[in-house]
Amino acid sequence: MQFSFTSEQEEFRSVLRRFLEEKSPATAVRRLMETEAGWDREGWREINQQLGLTGVHIPETFGGQGFGFVELGIVLEEMGRALLCAPYFASTVLAATAIMNAGTDGQKLALLPPIATGDTIATLAFTEPNGRWDAEGVETSATPGNGKFRLDGVKSFVLDGHTADLIVVLARRPGSRGDEGLSFFTVRGDAAGLSRRALNVIDPTRKQARLEFRSVEAELLGEEGGGAKPFARTMMQAAACLANEMVGGADRLRQSALDYANLRVQFGRTIASFQSMKHKQADMLVDVELAKSAAYQAAAAATEDDADLPALASLAKACASEAYMQTAIHTIQIHGGIGFTWDNDTHLWFKRAKSSEVFLGDPTWHREKMMQAWGV
Repeated sequence: MQFSFTSEQEEFRSVLRRFLEEKSPATAVRRLMETEAGWDREGWREINQQLGLTGVHIPETFGGQGFGFVELGIVLEEMGRALLCAPYFASTVLAATAIMNAGTDGQKLALLPPIATGDTIATLAFTEPNGRWDAEGVETSATPGNGKFRLDGVKSFVLDGHTADLIVVLARRPGSRGDEGLSFFTVRGDAAGLSRRALNVIDPTRKQARLEFRSVEAELLGEEGGGAKPFARTMMQAAACLANEMVGGADRLRQSALDYANLRVQFGRTIASFQSMKHKQADMLVDVELAKSAAYQAAAAATEDDADLPALASLAKACASEAYMQTAIHTIQIHGGIGFTWDNDTHLWFKRAKSSEVFLGDPTWHREKMMQAWGV
């Protein structure tokens, strides 16, 4: 597969980077991460009104822009660079993608347009306290009765789950195991029997929540018992998207480390002139550029529905996770003592790197999935 960005895509990136640099400086990130919600409606509305980012990969038929995962990857890369505090990954990447994969045309027409305009904040609840990212970890039950379904169970690590207006839930028929009996459901954020609690997380710029369902009435999304394939597809696409977001943050840190090395003076010259520093900067550049290549290829594979997407998505997630984390470590070390302080902004990206490393599965887990996809 050959891949390169078009001139229109590069221009889109430039416009988006300028916009996010203005709207999401470190001061705004620090202010929002201290709030309970972790984002504000006014800023969210401004993003959607000016650029329409929430509908980038949603088809025009359902109120979106009609682009693909390559353009969505560009948006996420620039958001990762700016560390934007917004429910974008939860609503647009996870929830909207799950609806597109699992829902009927009628359900898509009803659910996707308000997500595409940003009027509805949605999220996807699939992980449970057991910490598993696959279908076998789903224990929440969906019991049918009187033409409805009742959900019972607990979901954890749900992105923006405490503030979402709509929750897409993965649950299973009582007594089923593995991929059997899995279905998607939709639940309103204020549904009776649903309790939501924000979790204490290492990364305050990306809030997570614990949701407890006690006989909560839910609407079936798509085919009953047919949720396994849409879920697997959604997870592959989400992994590719997260990889693109991570390389944006990693590149921001790499540039920050280089800028500081060109300013910091020791023994009468900048530390960037030291041979050891040149080696470290070169290693960081290679790591980030390799991760970018993997992330871009995964996004292209998702757009083209390539048969190698399962392997490429896991490869990109594993590569981007390690590149982001290692670049964050190097950046703090290069900044020296000040790099460990609260006043220095490096720790904000460091915490995002750590939370993203384990979200949707750590590098070891994804390497195993990659090998399985390639039949090794």
